[in-house]
Amino acid sequence: MTVFFVLFFVVPMVWLLIASGKSPYDLITTGPFAPGTLGDLAANWNALVHFQDGIIFRWLGNSAYYSLSALVITLVTTIPAGYALALGDFRGRKVLLTTTLVVMLIPNTALVLPVFLELSAVSLIGTPLAAILPFSFFPFGVYLTYIYFSTSVPRDLLDAARIDGCGEVAVFRRIAMPLALPVIALVGFFSFVANWNNFFLPFLTVPGPAAPIQVGLTEMLSNVPAFNPTSVGVTTIELPTLALATLVSVTPVLVIFLFSQRFLVAGLTAGGTKE
Repeated sequence: MTVFFVLFFVVPMVWLLIASGKSPYDLITTGPFAPGTLGDLAANWNALVHFQDGIIFRWLGNSAYYSLSALVITLVTTIPAGYALALGDFRGRKVLLTTTLVVMLIPNTALVLPVFLELSAVSLIGTPLAAILPFSFFPFGVYLTYIYFSTSVPRDLLDAARIDGCGEVAVFRRIAMPLALPVIALVGFFSFVANWNNFFLPFLTVPGPAAPIQVGLTEMLSNVPAFNPTSVGVTTIELPTLALATLVSVTPVLVIFLFSQRFLVAGLTAGGTKE
């Protein structure tokens, strides 16, 4: 089983790394895992930078802007919502929790059409809000926060703060929030990765120069003669350059994961007190 997963996931990534350092001719004529050269890698980078006047950097900037803006909104709404569902006592609480669970089960692609129609009705198509607002909808984060507050933050600790004179807002801000830093980091990471890798919705709502990097890769793919013969004669891009662009698109998420994995593990295991 381990060998199967290595072949299925690791081998394509290794090929992608090697392909970005080859010339178009070497990519076809040499073995799939024959190493490339630094000269070809530099040539591919130069071609990528000059493709449509460096539009890949604009796509990367769009992705960062959309993902980070949505992340802020997600955290501001998700953490209080999870806290209220876990530790609050109000009418409709069970209905809201059930609704959250049901929405989590709905495929994102099933929501694309109604979301697109809503954005079109308020004339937001083609604007940054057409990506930011849908990205901010993250029911999984609400449920993850709900589970954390339900199991890892003791009610006695919150009750002690209330006895000391803290109001509900102060209890949440001074007691619950510091204890919830691990799960906040976890929700933030999952939200950012989901936003960065989202393709279908921004493909419809923010086309053209306002597109994020994942949509931009599709435009680059349409300019590869091997996939689109009609692109010959216009601005084209070769397969090794496309492979390099793919690596560039996943680098921010990879870097964030490598530097935050310790905190992500803590988010799954940390608690408010030790029994």
